[in-house]
Amino acid sequence: MLILTELGQRLRQERENKGMSLEDLQKNTKIQKRYLIGIEEGNYDVMPGKFYVRAFIKQYCEAVGLNPDDIFDQYKTDIPTTQTDDIPQPLSRVRSRKEIPQNTKASKAADYLPTILVVAGVLVVGIIIWVIAQNIVSGRQEDQAANTEQTNNEVQQSQEQQASNEDQAAKEAAEKEKAEKEKAAKEDEEKKEEEKEETQQAYKEVQKSGHNGTYELSGTDEFKLEVSSTQADTWLDVKNGKGNSFYNAMLKNGETKEFDLTKESEVRVNIGFSPGVQLKINGQDVSLPFDANQQIRQVVTIKYEPEKAQ
Repeated sequence: MLILTELGQRLRQERENKGMSLEDLQKNTKIQKRYLIGIEEGNYDVMPGKFYVRAFIKQYCEAVGLNPDDIFDQYKTDIPTTQTDDIPQPLSRVRSRKEIPQNTKASKAADYLPTILVVAGVLVVGIIIWVIAQNIVSGRQEDQAANTEQTNNEVQQSQEQQASNEDQAAKEAAEKEKAEKEKAAKEDEEKKEEEKEETQQAYKEVQKSGHNGTYELSGTDEFKLEVSSTQADTWLDVKNGKGNSFYNAMLKNGETKEFDLTKESEVRVNIGFSPGVQLKINGQDVSLPFDANQQIRQVVTIKYEPEKAQ
């Protein structure tokens, strides 16, 4: 289990005081999150090298508002030194020839040492630049991934909104179509009622004599007769103009007889006891020729010409 160093605790405390998460710090410094955690935990083994430890700590300090030089001076025991800190000072040129070891190979190596250091420094700088570039690329990729996800979410929301709008439009269209059909049906019904009123049947008295009454039925394409007895039994005789009988018998009190006479041009209805007898033609009440209290027996002749034949 790792124990935080004083430096790690100080840096972590400053980050939290600034309200920054490790992800925020990673975006600001372009240093990978695992290296930042290593700095806070004092686990420098995760770093690519000692030089990066100091470089990353410097960037961390600057990101949280600390002076890197003060931190290096205050916590120098917690920060590893780089390789260049252990390099010995160059040999003094004022030493006598006797003091200088007479080793030709060592002397040549010492001559090349400055060049080696320069090359090493260039390599280190190149590595640092490469690491920073990688961090920048990584940050851009993360930003690009976040932007892509946001775009996908926006597209999905747009598609869902479009589907909802289409459903609403379809619903409104269906309701409109239903309303139009209901309106058309109502108008059609009203039109039929108007046509029916225009072609309303007529029951016209033509002649009356004795106990006989003659009527003409027109304005209709059907002739349905209904005879009801509501007070007492009565004799009923129904014949066509040719003398063919449809009914010839006693009609009991409370009894009703119906006749479809549409195919007949003339019908004769002989009523033996007219008080309490009711006549209907095509469902409409029609009157008897005479007052039933004055004329007990009545004969009603109905001449019919279909509406279609007119």
